[in-house]
Amino acid sequence: MRGFFLTDSVCADILPRAKQLPFDSEVVVPHLQELQNPCDLPPPGQFSQVHWPNQCEVSRDRIEHIDWIPSSPEPLYIPTGLEITPSYQPPHKGTVIYLGEANSELYFMYSQMRGLCPVKQIFHQKVDNTLIFEARFESGNLQKVVKINEFEYQLTLRTDLYTSRHVQWFYFQVSNTQAGMPYRFTIVNFTKRKSLYRHGLRPLLYSEVDAKEHNIGWRRAGNEIKYYKTNVSEGGRQYFSLTWTFQFPHDRDTCYFAHCYPYTYSNLQKYLVAVSKDPVKSKFCKIHILCHSLAGNIVHVLTITNPPESGKDTKRKAVILTARVHPGETNSSWIMKGILDYILGNSSKAHQLRDTFVFKVVPMLNPDGVIVGNHRCSLTGHDLNRKYKSKVKKCYPSIWYTRNMIRRVMEKRDIFLYCDIHGHNRKQNAFMYGCEREQEPKAPHLRPRAFPLLLSKNCPDKFSFPDCHFRVRKSKESTGRVVMWKMGINNSYTLEASVCGSKLGWRQSTHFDIKDFESIGQHFCDALLNYSVDNKEEHEQVVTQQAKVSSEVLNSDALDWDSSSRSSDSSDSCDVAAHRLKLGTKVCYDSLLAVYISDPNATGE
Repeated sequence: MRGFFLTDSVCADILPRAKQLPFDSEVVVPHLQELQNPCDLPPPGQFSQVHWPNQCEVSRDRIEHIDWIPSSPEPLYIPTGLEITPSYQPPHKGTVIYLGEANSELYFMYSQMRGLCPVKQIFHQKVDNTLIFEARFESGNLQKVVKINEFEYQLTLRTDLYTSRHVQWFYFQVSNTQAGMPYRFTIVNFTKRKSLYRHGLRPLLYSEVDAKEHNIGWRRAGNEIKYYKTNVSEGGRQYFSLTWTFQFPHDRDTCYFAHCYPYTYSNLQKYLVAVSKDPVKSKFCKIHILCHSLAGNIVHVLTITNPPESGKDTKRKAVILTARVHPGETNSSWIMKGILDYILGNSSKAHQLRDTFVFKVVPMLNPDGVIVGNHRCSLTGHDLNRKYKSKVKKCYPSIWYTRNMIRRVMEKRDIFLYCDIHGHNRKQNAFMYGCEREQEPKAPHLRPRAFPLLLSKNCPDKFSFPDCHFRVRKSKESTGRVVMWKMGINNSYTLEASVCGSKLGWRQSTHFDIKDFESIGQHFCDALLNYSVDNKEEHEQVVTQQAKVSSEVLNSDALDWDSSSRSSDSSDSCDVAAHRLKLGTKVCYDSLLAVYISDPNATGE
């Protein structure tokens, strides 16, 4: 049965959506077609063309935003208790002014450059003051808009392409604005019960006028914010709504709203082109094609290390970094940018990192999902972070080639650390997930905690060690973190960062901004340098400044943490139990570093 979001008269011709089944030995099912014109590596210093699924209409306007950092951290929204909860209204009680058609196919078959052209007009009414909505651009997500009254609009987001699930990411354009009017937007088809919008998260607003005239970029906006249960359900699935009020800053402006700071495939390409054109960075950063995605988009891999000096040992250890397996977790790309800015920089620490390690970086594992505005899945309709054990190269090429690349690296050199970077939609702070075996002796039991503890020391106002967890549950056995650990990488992690903000120190109750995400990446690099064998003397100095090791902690099960909390490398998420959060980081840090210093094999070398 098709749900109420699809059975409205204005979209009754939209086909029901289903996951694509890549193959089945027993039953004949749809198969992917071969790429008709797979893209080649573009000329040096140029963008490659973006490939879209064939049914996607795409605006020809290239959307670009300026980077801007507010002068002070933006506070979380504090509920007043007076927020209202608008009910879902069927379209016949209003006017449908926008209707996307991206879900007109059951499954992905083939792609084409730049999508369908020309883009059809969608109910534009410039004769009055009706807002004009658009989301048919890179990373945009909006399915339908119903005008309820002059200043109130009901929005439905598009699920991940070729699925009926995964609704979280939004990013859309609004024009024909009136300044100072009390607008209300209500998104009515979220599927998760828990949301950071219940804990102060505010949507992001971008004004083209403010960007052009005042050099102001993305900023938090919205009042009367409420996340609540929608008054209708479908097939036993309950939906949830997000409502907020706001005022546009200018008349006849073009504005954008987003769940988190957008970072598109074109943003990545622009960054990589700049690196390739830099006469210094291009000497130690080589950019190659790892593979092509289902749609034919390039999946890039970067190799970063200083050229070895003559006669020097070239057996450097490797560090593997990946991001954006979940396209809606855009903050992971900003963290990755912070890491790349650091290790590609000219500081003495950057040089030391490049002298110590060979970095293999896959900055965007799921470019197709990023391009079409998915939240979690690739064009197969599957979560790629559940496919690291899969042997199906054709359907999950970026995962298959990443795993294969890591195996080849392991044949040549030791891998010091693997980290997959994610965003988190239900918890505050940044934190990590690691891997450890059950019934491990106490000293080895502490080893996976070494790097997260160093990172928490470097980044105390953003990174929370008590939020980190290290048990490996069965539901996560096919994630990148666990598969790489079982392949023999002892330091195998997922780095998570909230799309909202921090609960720590002076940053408590404030939003993260672009600079914060980039700084998490920079602190990650500092911690990596501290964790390297060459800096053991620095570790000893740190330990001498700490209190004596607590034998009570080392001889207890206090560090034997587990959690039912599920991360973005899982399917759901729960809050960390309060009694776990009360455990102090300092004692754990003292204990861990003492063990690390006393055991030269503690890093898994």
